[in-house]
Amino acid sequence: MANHNGVIADDIHVAQAALAAYDLAPNSSLRLLNLSENATYAVEDAGTGARSILRVHRQNYHHRHQIESELDWLEALSSGSDVTVPTVLPTRDGRRVVTVNVDGTLRYVVHFNMVAGVEPDEGALTLADFETLGRITAALHEHSQNWRRPSGFSRFAWDWEHCLGDTPRWGRWQDAQGVGTAEHDVLQRAQDLLCHRLKSYGTAPDKFGLIHADLRLANLLVDGAAADSRITVIDFDDCGFGWYFYDFGTAVSFIEDDPALPEWQESWVSGYRSRRELPAEDEDMLPSFVLLRRLMLLAWMGTHSHSKESATKAITYAEGSCRLAERYLSSNGHRLA
Repeated sequence: MANHNGVIADDIHVAQAALAAYDLAPNSSLRLLNLSENATYAVEDAGTGARSILRVHRQNYHHRHQIESELDWLEALSSGSDVTVPTVLPTRDGRRVVTVNVDGTLRYVVHFNMVAGVEPDEGALTLADFETLGRITAALHEHSQNWRRPSGFSRFAWDWEHCLGDTPRWGRWQDAQGVGTAEHDVLQRAQDLLCHRLKSYGTAPDKFGLIHADLRLANLLVDGAAADSRITVIDFDDCGFGWYFYDFGTAVSFIEDDPALPEWQESWVSGYRSRRELPAEDEDMLPSFVLLRRLMLLAWMGTHSHSKESATKAITYAEGSCRLAERYLSSNGHRLA
């Protein structure tokens, strides 16, 4: 808990320092909304009462130019697609990213408009939720493949090397809570099969490109009744270059072993195909991308003990991961249920 409190104390200091760069009244308030990769704060303007969002980037996760590239994609989506995304609120002098120097360490802050809506209730997910998510994913993939990225565009890669390879971005699942000798054996065998399948699948341009990389229902904000709701896609902080259909793996983050997974996948695929083609070869790889994400999240929990997901799920996550791995192995990588 000391580490958790230390993280919050550092982040609130950065957030308070950054507020001075924006057109906000003195003594505008900050309230922590979420602490995961980044710290996200609700801002209330002391003068107007207007609310907005301030994102304090985790130390040493992104360089400034990589954050600027994320914001370039948001701007392009806003002007050149039918996907609704948050709007960046610049500083008084027009900067999109504020740099705060904390004892020689540079920290980065971005200010967004407050988006109306709520995320779908994880306790009451419907097939329609996943159909919607599949359709939105297809729209993002369509834009990604057609968008001419600006010179200098830079985001990190979600390739094998940085997912489960020698330099995994979120750490090693082998070090996670609950991974003993027996768990290590089944998970390692599943990873070996997964590695073989992904190498065979390849990274051709129609399979591997710029993706959201965290496109789950928790990152949709739905405003209004189902028939005429406005849906905003948020949290592009992990966007980067990876397999397009890794986005399905992220869609079922933390709930991969739910018995409803086959039905969710079918609805997601139906939504995706309502917008663009999804070849049978790609559909057959969806269970592989679910397992890839699951192993990455197992590692992530070990290095993000401060997160709400780790606090509620870490104790049983290795056990559930083993059940998933056994199903994957028994089907030679074609099914998880």
